[in-house]
Amino acid sequence: MSPNRTEARFVGIVLRDVALIALAVGFASLLRGGPIYDDQRLRNLGTTVALASALGLVASVWRRTYRLNVGVLGFTDLLELAGVASTTVVSCLIVFAFSGKSAESGHLAMALLAGFLCFAFLSGARMPVSRWGNRGQDKRGRRTLVVGAGGAADLLYREIQATNSHGLSVLGFVDDDPKKIGGRMHGLPVYGPLSQIKRFAAELNVTDVLVAVPSASQDEQHRMLEACAETGARVRMMPSVSMLVAGDREMFPIMRKVEVEDLLQRRSLEASPDAATRYVSGETVLITGGGGSIGSELARQVAALSPSQLVLLGKGENSIFEIEQELRHQGLFNPTPVICDVRDRQAVESVFRQFRPTIVFHAAAHKHVPLMEAVPVEAVRNNAFGTLNIAEAAVRHGVKRFILVSTDKAVNPGNVMGATKRVAEMVVGAMSERSDTRFAAVRFGNVLGSRGSLIPILRRQIERGGPVTITHPEMTRYFMTIPEAAQLIVQAGAAGSNGDVFILDMGEPVKIVDVAYDLIRKHGLEPGRDIEVKYIGIRPGEKMHEELSYAAEAITPCDNPKILRVSDPNTASWNILRPQLEQLAALCDEGDADRVRAFLLDLAWGKNLPPVEAKEPS
Repeated sequence: MSPNRTEARFVGIVLRDVALIALAVGFASLLRGGPIYDDQRLRNLGTTVALASALGLVASVWRRTYRLNVGVLGFTDLLELAGVASTTVVSCLIVFAFSGKSAESGHLAMALLAGFLCFAFLSGARMPVSRWGNRGQDKRGRRTLVVGAGGAADLLYREIQATNSHGLSVLGFVDDDPKKIGGRMHGLPVYGPLSQIKRFAAELNVTDVLVAVPSASQDEQHRMLEACAETGARVRMMPSVSMLVAGDREMFPIMRKVEVEDLLQRRSLEASPDAATRYVSGETVLITGGGGSIGSELARQVAALSPSQLVLLGKGENSIFEIEQELRHQGLFNPTPVICDVRDRQAVESVFRQFRPTIVFHAAAHKHVPLMEAVPVEAVRNNAFGTLNIAEAAVRHGVKRFILVSTDKAVNPGNVMGATKRVAEMVVGAMSERSDTRFAAVRFGNVLGSRGSLIPILRRQIERGGPVTITHPEMTRYFMTIPEAAQLIVQAGAAGSNGDVFILDMGEPVKIVDVAYDLIRKHGLEPGRDIEVKYIGIRPGEKMHEELSYAAEAITPCDNPKILRVSDPNTASWNILRPQLEQLAALCDEGDADRVRAFLLDLAWGKNLPPVEAKEPS
């Protein structure tokens, strides 16, 4: 609403209220004293009206009751209006006192009647907007149900009524509380239980569902969203209580779209920061790939652990600039941005010499499977030799801890990207035997919401109207959230082992088609009806099902039972791995993509390596 319209609206409401105050005084005089025949009564009435209007104007502006014109009236609102109405009683008594008639019979009754009528007029003028107006909205706006019938739902309803710019028409509320079911809230019915929301939505032809239970636990939110998804309506969820308290915007504009993170088939990882704080606090931390989805979230979490210095290294200047500015503006930390390519050995050496990091999180990597199939030389140089450059620099400069970000695609790799990450794991394992640096790696599943990952792609396809493309109806993946991924990295650094790999217990793998169907429904659409789902076949390098560990690897739980330690008894020593890497580097220099791919996959599968028994001492 423009400033001119807002000002005009304010003046109009105030003038209307003043007129209602004057009308209340006039009606009270007429009802208690009968028709006005003498000049004295007429003068007293005029004085009373003028004084009541003036006092009422001051009280209305002071208490800001003009803002109550666009919303439902709660108890506190009614008290504010009663305060304005009381000025009418005071005005009448003042005029009667100065006219010498304060003791006459009926004058007190008239003053009280004037106050009552004033209160009735002021509150009644607001009732059509808040009570009766919604009856006429059902046919005009998007037909909406609000899940929840508590304080948050009340606030949400007020916002919708106040702004009246979102095209929503609230038809009722849905709640599980037996005491609320069957009752009314703001004149609208409260339905229940939530398990029957699909039936309610069908009977009312609902198009939108707003979940207004910000204090619900993750399990409760999951249950609510599952039920709401069955309605086929567009579902949005109120932000957390902390976001509402910290924010200064109206509530409805920050209602968030439902994310697939809300529908993980398990509880999210909950890790205590104590162990991480103990090894990060006061240290100089270097994060490679610091501008990426994982690297930037890792930067946020590490910044909260009180490092002495946080160095964010990345090849892309824009992404590094964005996370650096975010951390500064939010007052979390003042990081040091560094633009550097991990493939550049001399540049990496210069960074380590200048900043002397004591903890390194290596998240820089190329990750797109089909794209890396087309450019295996680039994938090897960045993912495998970039890791080698950072790891060797860490050893030379006495880094205390080094944590590599790997992937489940490194297990029995069937593609170039997975093979390069497996070789990176082998580098970390070999390095752990020849230095005091504590090396570790973490394997992720698919990270929900990361750049270029499944969810952003599906969202863009849905927003374009489809089709949504799925490789195969039976393809499954492990899924985790970006915060979970960053927590796993930090927790891996706190573990007391060296050369091990860490994985997150992510439950059972999920069918990608199920994720796509869920996301379509959360956009208020129906798969196959509103959005076509098209199967395009498995792309080069993709596996039907991913794995988290090799059969020979031993898996043991850490202090946090959701984090598992994977120990590989077949780790190649550096003396054996080094000549293989030199040969791979020579093939990359020759530029023969086919030979690079073949040698890389053989190395990742251990075909180029001698038996474990033949390992030489480091």
